[in-house]
Amino acid sequence: MSEDETSSGVDFGSRRVREEEKAPLIRGLFDSVASHYDLMNDLMSVGIHRLWKAEMVAWLKPHPGQVLLDVAGGTGDIALRALPRLAAEQAAALGRIFVCDPSERMLEIGRARALDQGILAGIEWVCADAERLPVADRSVDLYTIAFGLRNVTRIDAALAEARRALKPGGRFLCLEFTPKIAPLLQPLYDLYSFHFVPRLGLIVAGDREAYTYLVESIRRFPRQSELCEMIARAGLDQVRFRNLTGGVAALHSAWRL
Repeated sequence: MSEDETSSGVDFGSRRVREEEKAPLIRGLFDSVASHYDLMNDLMSVGIHRLWKAEMVAWLKPHPGQVLLDVAGGTGDIALRALPRLAAEQAAALGRIFVCDPSERMLEIGRARALDQGILAGIEWVCADAERLPVADRSVDLYTIAFGLRNVTRIDAALAEARRALKPGGRFLCLEFTPKIAPLLQPLYDLYSFHFVPRLGLIVAGDREAYTYLVESIRRFPRQSELCEMIARAGLDQVRFRNLTGGVAALHSAWRL
């Protein structure tokens, strides 16, 4: 890749790639790790990611009859937590969650998890990119994206799509790792992230490179206040964030008014 291409490209971990290359690289990465994705999440976070996702759904406060669009939600963690709150007693009220993910393999895992829990209706699994969502304008009440925003090619475009999809009065909620945490924890966190996580990825998922990318992508993600500014520029209002576990992750909330 030439110097001009590098300077005009986009981040893919610690390296730069052409803009059109990133989405296929991301799909390939998640197709590769899909079968071990949930196990790796548990091992990497010692199960804490489950508490973060529970906090996300609690802050979202979904109500029966609302339509939830869960973006980059392939294995169904958010959808499966939210469905009991969205499903009314009558079966006609089901079918209110759309899970969009660019990886077919991740969606296959999500569908299988739902079936294992006896969930035959209420969730639609759609292969789609966060920058080109297959939903009508102003058609969803709730938009969630958990640990997916840093993987999109153009964050601004994904945020604009979120606003387009949301109804007036709709809620946006993003759960994501943050590049900087409490200063006293940073050295230990860096050691864990750059040395232990890739090695664990090699042992468990057979893919050190994928988990090296995931760690590097966190370091290049906007800080909490910067992401607030980007969300506001996309036209969403009442933007705020809540740090989780010493700032290891953060929840960003906004509304389409």
